Amino acid sequence: MAPRSQPTARQVRLGTELRRLREATGLKARDVAALLSSTSAQISQVEAGLAGVSEERMRRLAAHYACADEAFIEALVAMATDRTRGWWEEFRGILSPPFLNTAELEHHATFLREVVIAYVPGLFQIPDYARAVYSYVIPGIPDSELEPRLEHRMRRRTVLEGEHPTPYEAIVHEAALRIRVADRRVARAQLKAILHQTDLDHVSVRVIPFDQDNFAGAGATMMYLGGPLARLDTGLRDAPTGTAVIDAEPHLVRLRALLGQVEKSSLSPARSQDFIHHMIKEL
Repeated sequence: MAPRSQPTARQVRLGTELRRLREATGLKARDVAALLSSTSAQISQVEAGLAGVSEERMRRLAAHYACADEAFIEALVAMATDRTRGWWEEFRGILSPPFLNTAELEHHATFLREVVIAYVPGLFQIPDYARAVYSYVIPGIPDSELEPRLEHRMRRRTVLEGEHPTPYEAIVHEAALRIRVADRRVARAQLKAILHQTDLDHVSVRVIPFDQDNFAGAGATMMYLGGPLARLDTGLRDAPTGTAVIDAEPHLVRLRALLGQVEKSSLSPARSQDFIHHMIKEL
């Protein structure tokens, strides 16, 4: 079977975890290849997410790596045997891989936590707000490119509104709520849409007001996605070259700590709702 040309973030993560297990034992790729009657090139492809791995081989690898964490093994097996073709696959070849990867990661997450400073969270954005953002960030973007981006952004909401919604907490700075990416009408509609989402039991919004003391987290924008186990959590952060996927445990620990710090600077969900109500009245 030919190697995948564009492995998804989930496929890359499975390969990364297998590589980490192998390296922890001190084995080389050629050593593992000999144990499995394979080649070092094939092992390297699996660890890069370029090739799949069967459940039987997945369990053999775990045994060779002396992994005794049954819950972790079962989680990796689930990743290896997952054949989900979600709605985001409709955009393959139309939008760049990061769009698809974000939707796939959100779909599989056990919970979502997000910190935003300058923009309303993508999962909350109404069409007019999202259109204004894309049109400004990509001047002159043609409708043929704008419309798929808008449709993709709106369909991401399925994780909040589907049959089995994902718990979601958004920590939003007042700046993101006050910046008018379009006009006053859109600003008011967007704030009302956020309040509507907070009526859902699995969604909470916490606002960081401008007059909050001891908040130095202007660069704290991130999405944190829960995995089936904490060691399989994922962080997404903006980087100069695009969205950076964070999955190394030391970095995840830092992100969790940062989330805790940011939450301390935010209002409670109830006070945040009142804060947004007041902003709507101001408009």
